[in-house]
This record gives sequence, C-alpha cells and structure tokens, in this order.
Amino acid sequence: MLDELLQKGYGLGSGISLFIATNICETIVWRAISPTTINTGRGTEFEGAIISLFHLLATRTDKVRALREAFYRQNLPNLMNILATILVFAVVIYFQSFRVDIAVKSIRYRGQSTSYPIKLFYTSNAPIMLQSALVSNLYVMSQMLASKFRGNFIINLLGVWSDGEGGSRSVPIGGLCYYMTPPDSLGDMLVDPIHGILYIAFMLGSCAFFSKIWIDVSNSSAKDVVKQLKEQQTVVPGHRENSMVHELNRYIPTAAALGGLCIGALSVLADFLGAIGSGTGILMAVTTIYQYYEVFVREQSEMGGSMSSLWL
Repeated sequence: MLDELLQKGYGLGSGISLFIATNICETIVWRAISPTTINTGRGTEFEGAIISLFHLLATRTDKVRALREAFYRQNLPNLMNILATILVFAVVIYFQSFRVDIAVKSIRYRGQSTSYPIKLFYTSNAPIMLQSALVSNLYVMSQMLASKFRGNFIINLLGVWSDGEGGSRSVPIGGLCYYMTPPDSLGDMLVDPIHGILYIAFMLGSCAFFSKIWIDVSNSSAKDVVKQLKEQQTVVPGHRENSMVHELNRYIPTAAALGGLCIGALSVLADFLGAIGSGTGILMAVTTIYQYYEVFVREQSEMGGSMSSLWL
C-alpha cells in the first residue's frame, strides 16, 4: 500500500527501493550504536561497535588491547566493519559523478544548448537488484529441493545446505549456491581460492549482463533515448536521427556494461572488507539515497526556475 502511494505521486521515487534503503540504514545504525548487551566468553559486551569502544576503554586496564578488541572483535560488529561501510559509501558516491555529457540542442527554444548526461551507473542499482533476486530465488528453490530429496546427486549439484551457527539459518556448503555466496572473509578466500574466484566472476558477469539487458527492458537504449529527445524537439547537433542512434550507441551500452561491472566489483569489495549488512544491500542503499538526492536537487531547481519566472 505504501509503495502504491509513492507510485501515485504522493512521494518521491520507488517504494520498494526506499524500503530496502531504510532497512539497510537501520541495520547500520543499530550495529553501530546498539545498547543491547551480550554475554560472551570475554564477558558482557555491547552489540553496538561505537558503544563497545567506549565501554572497553572504560573497563579494561590495557587500553591498547581494548582498542584492538574494539577494532577486530569477532562475531559482533566492530569498528573495522563501520569503517569499511563508510569507505564503500564514499567510493560509490564518488563513482556516481562519472559521466559523459552529450551536447544537445533544443529546436523548441530557439536552439538553446544543453547536455544529456550518460552516467557510469547508467542503470543505477537495477543490476544488483536483479542479481540479488536471482540468487534469493535459487536459494529458496535449492533449500526446498534439498529438504525433500536429501542426498540426491542432481539436487546436491544445485546446493548442499547445513545449519549455521546456533541453528539460526541454513548456509550452503557445496554446489552451485555455495559458489554464489561470498566468502566470510579474505582468510576464507585464501583457504578456498576457487570459491572466491568463482564468486567474483559470477558477481561481475551477472551484474554486467543484467545491466546490458536492463537498458532494453527499461526503454533506456539508444533508440529509446533518441525517441524521447525527438518528442522533446531536441537533437544532437550535426546528427540526423539514424546517426544520433549510432552516436549514443557509442556510449550507452558501454556505460551499462562497465557500470554493471563496477557495481559488482564494489559489492565484492564490501563483502570482503566486512562492511555491515552485505555488499548487495549497501550498494542498493547508497544508489537509492543518491537517486533521492538527485530528485530533490532537480525539484529544487525546477521550483527555483518557476519562482524566478513569476518575478520576471
């Protein structure tokens, strides 16, 4: 219902993307400042990494050891997880500024010139969302089949599952699903390098593939862009309609594929650095937040333009 309200114009952007971004941000904030206490073998500790830092410094006599524990403690959020998350956020925002501007001219407004931006993340977070949906569906299918046909050779090729720590959820330990799951750490990748290599190849390849497919599905290919420009009575100087398609085809498919590769690489980087949540979740959250920022800036500029026209 909330998604429908946003789609009907009572808000900005997509409801699904907004809910995903909100959930990821809530997870990050909670794991940073959660006041929940947990009894571990080292004593009572706070779940939140930042609160745990001050607690350890206040209660431990060896301050250096307390700092080391706050940065590198296991099985609970630590400061390295927080720093990795901030780093991934910063890198994604930096890559958002990469774009190629195509000069266009308006026929309607007496040849007024402007530019059509083709961003590196041309398809935004679509490839990582499609990749995440694919993996989630395969996980569900594999777990259902494994529970009904336990020990079947064909089913085991899709995925072999085992209960995780504490029996909270099943984790893949073999089969295709295992190689589609990120290694828990760089150390695990060194122990099983084939797992890490195949996971990286899958992430990069699937994100690039879905990004290329998405430009046709979402009507954002070169032909669709030329059609939109034509409807707005806008042309690329020195090009007819056919040559405009050829000109845009020099950039759009490349930006889509390269952007998908970068999205996949950043997701892998986030997973290996131990960023809070998952690489996929963080990428979706950052790109969604940046989309809302762009929409807000555009709304403000349009409002400013309309206000200025009232005064003229």
